[in-house]
Amino acid sequence: MDKQTKGREEPNMHEEMRRAFSLLSGKWKLEIMWLLNQRIHRFGELRKAIPGITQHMLTAQLRELEEDGLVSRTVFAEVPPRVEYEITQKARGLGPTMEALTAWWQTYGSGLPSRPTSRGRKAKVG
Repeated sequence: MDKQTKGREEPNMHEEMRRAFSLLSGKWKLEIMWLLNQRIHRFGELRKAIPGITQHMLTAQLRELEEDGLVSRTVFAEVPPRVEYEITQKARGLGPTMEALTAWWQTYGSGLPSRPTSRGRKAKVG
């Protein structure tokens, strides 16, 4: 008689990784996550730190990251209102991955072709 498995089937890791990649896909999400891994940022700080991102796109990417549980948004009852963004505990689990990417870049980055770092439309200043 063949062995039968009881309960759930083994997850398809290709499908699971596609889900993981989709959480971080988006033109600016990894850059936002990298900055928030360093420290808490206000919206304006993020906008200044990411050349080329528009206010609309930053808002959209932050909302998606918040909906996915990777970023938390705190609104302080002040005038004018202050809003801060930070990565969640769940997202802190990506810290070793970010550290590995940093180490990889330090080792191999200088040997890779140089590309402009600014992407997309020029964001309006002010």
